[in-house]
Amino acid sequence: MRVGRSALRGAPKMIAALGLGLVLTLTACGANSSGGSSGGTAPSAAPAGGGVKVGVILPETDTSARWEGFDKPMLDKAMRAAGLDPDIQNAQGDEQKFSTLADGMISSGVKVLVIASISSDGGSAVAAKAKAQGIPVIDYDRLNLGGTSDYYVSFDNEKVGALQGQGLAQALQGKQGAQVIQIEGAPTDNNATLFYNGQQTVLKPMYDDGRLKLVANQAIDKWDNQVGGQTFEQLLTGNGGKVDGVVAANDGLAGAIVTVLTKYGLNGQVAVTGQDATADGLQAILRGDQYMTVFKPIQEEADATAKLAAALAKGDTATADRTATQTVNDPKGNREVKSVLLTPQLITKDNVKTVTDAGYVKASEICVQATQAACDAAGIK
Repeated sequence: MRVGRSALRGAPKMIAALGLGLVLTLTACGANSSGGSSGGTAPSAAPAGGGVKVGVILPETDTSARWEGFDKPMLDKAMRAAGLDPDIQNAQGDEQKFSTLADGMISSGVKVLVIASISSDGGSAVAAKAKAQGIPVIDYDRLNLGGTSDYYVSFDNEKVGALQGQGLAQALQGKQGAQVIQIEGAPTDNNATLFYNGQQTVLKPMYDDGRLKLVANQAIDKWDNQVGGQTFEQLLTGNGGKVDGVVAANDGLAGAIVTVLTKYGLNGQVAVTGQDATADGLQAILRGDQYMTVFKPIQEEADATAKLAAALAKGDTATADRTATQTVNDPKGNREVKSVLLTPQLITKDNVKTVTDAGYVKASEICVQATQAACDAAGIK
């Protein structure tokens, strides 16, 4: 698609593709497939008489609604049901605050520390402090490369990226030589590398044989949506206003990209990917401005984390090992990390109802005036 105005002068420098990824090795047949239920197995009531104290640190709130909207309440629910007393804090994207929160939790006597780090370096430093005090650490959602955490709970993040690539390929089917811009996540976040690696399993063969043309690929520091939108606009105008598809690594970046496309009258004409199945992302899909997102049933991630934490708090590594039936290779640390890897789901307009039926997003959050007709057609009530 072409912008109906002259291009800005001076195309930006394109940054090289993301670097080293992890090799995922599934070492056992575990019952970790995602069923899409938001309820999980944990009842909503907190255990009587408190519980064993566990510290949880989440990374930020600016770039994704998931951390406070989904992870925090779901972790709290699952952990209390497992007999734990969770202290859940958010570092708000500040590495120093992340470290300070960890210091406070370690000093307060938590029995287990769960961390969704801002960066591998910051997360590894915190894990080392906890380990020195004999406190087991669970890497939550993001593996810290070169770290010492005992366990890792997440979704199969290369699969997430493969679904993004699959969605884009599906949307651009039949458009020979369609032009693609890739806007990736933070280079300090190992998950962003995994998403990219997964995308490439689908897209690189299509770039190589000419079915698609890669215009540019750029990582966005700190997953900053504003910077992502600005970067995309520069790349778009530097390419003469032409783009057919955009790989956006999550729904936040996708929203910023859709805003730029709308500015140039291209929204709805360009296929845009996403991730996290946020209310904003699902609305954009129903409007036709975003093609797909990736649904990760976070209650399942929270439930698995709570089960691991409860076992580790008792020193019961045998039960923990029966829960973490897979491993992930950390090439920087030259180690295999015991893991739980859950299954993500591709969401397009045809199956948005999957997310609302599971209770992760309410119909009222996505069925607004601009999307009501689409909600009606999809049976979303």
